[in-house]
Amino acid sequence: MPVKKVLVVSGKRKTAMARAVVKPGIGRVRINRIPIEIFEPEIAREKIMEPLIQAGDDVWKQLDMDIKVSGGGYMGQAEAARMAIANALLKWTKSAHLRTVFVEYDRTMIAGDFRRKEPKKFGGSGARAKDQKSYR
Repeated sequence: MPVKKVLVVSGKRKTAMARAVVKPGIGRVRINRIPIEIFEPEIAREKIMEPLIQAGDDVWKQLDMDIKVSGGGYMGQAEAARMAIANALLKWTKSAHLRTVFVEYDRTMIAGDFRRKEPKKFGGSGARAKDQKSYR
């Protein structure tokens, strides 16, 4: 019995985590069981579609991708899903040309953005903000 090739790739952005399961198929891409064609909000959908557009139809139209995203806000989730899709396409195709296309377009599709929120300290409302003092 032939072994079916299945690939699991993850992507992170801030506190959002995306896990993409890729297998041979007909070009179905779903985010949290919602087809990408009707995924809302539109700006997040366009962000997620970027690696698919850059790769071209011939690469991803023969794959089915199921992406599960949790944590963070809707744009953080979109960027995590985008990173998972881009890395999945790179692992599946093993193409150096595709890697250079992604890097030239936007490096954060492959290498994540490591920035995080700075923790709050005592004596104020935020990380750097301090309570005002009055001497008179």
